[in-house]
Amino acid sequence: MQKNSLSIYEIVHYFFKKTEPVQKITAGSVLFHEKDPAEFIYLLLNGGIALGRMHVRGKDFILKIVNDQELIIEYQLFKTNPRYQFYAKTLTDCEVIAIKREDFENFVLTDPEAMQALATWLSTSYLKVQMKCQDLIMNGKKGGLYSILIRLCNSYGVMTPDGILIDLPLTHQELANLTFGTREVIQRALKELREQNIISYDNQKFTIRNLNYLKQTVDCQNCSAEICGLN
Repeated sequence: MQKNSLSIYEIVHYFFKKTEPVQKITAGSVLFHEKDPAEFIYLLLNGGIALGRMHVRGKDFILKIVNDQELIIEYQLFKTNPRYQFYAKTLTDCEVIAIKREDFENFVLTDPEAMQALATWLSTSYLKVQMKCQDLIMNGKKGGLYSILIRLCNSYGVMTPDGILIDLPLTHQELANLTFGTREVIQRALKELREQNIISYDNQKFTIRNLNYLKQTVDCQNCSAEICGLN
């Protein structure tokens, strides 16, 4: 198998799929809690998983949502006795491959192509985090919501006659957790968007009817979907 230009997900999947079983995880399951000892990294074959933290006051913050064909590493790599920095909870039924942390790290350290792919993946993830922080700081809660909706379109959008369907069930509370706001603030902003026919909401799925309005409001720079995503 030629590994040049393959993603870290593809390289790791190819190497470990022969030895590690596929696990089926039901929606609402917790793969790990924050501060748990880091025992595994996970290959998400299909489904959706939320990664976040629980504030000491009980407020839930969703930092990102990963979907099909993604790698989940939420600890400090190559550190002795690391712990997970966030929790991981399934939003839908998922299929994953759990790989022992030591096995993954030893593989990456001895495979130059895997190390290069990992570095590329980590640098892209860093840029995504920086862009999301910028949006929340510069545009406030409402603009942060618009930014998240744009990112959801890039990660989960499906073109329909009515607009871009975000093909991921989300409650108003989960959307509030993604924007680090309260449900009340997010509900008011969503109501305004529905009244202006910018979005619609049915069966816990949003349809973006006027994406340009959201982009113009937050001065979107039209970054690539690789950078402007939610995962």
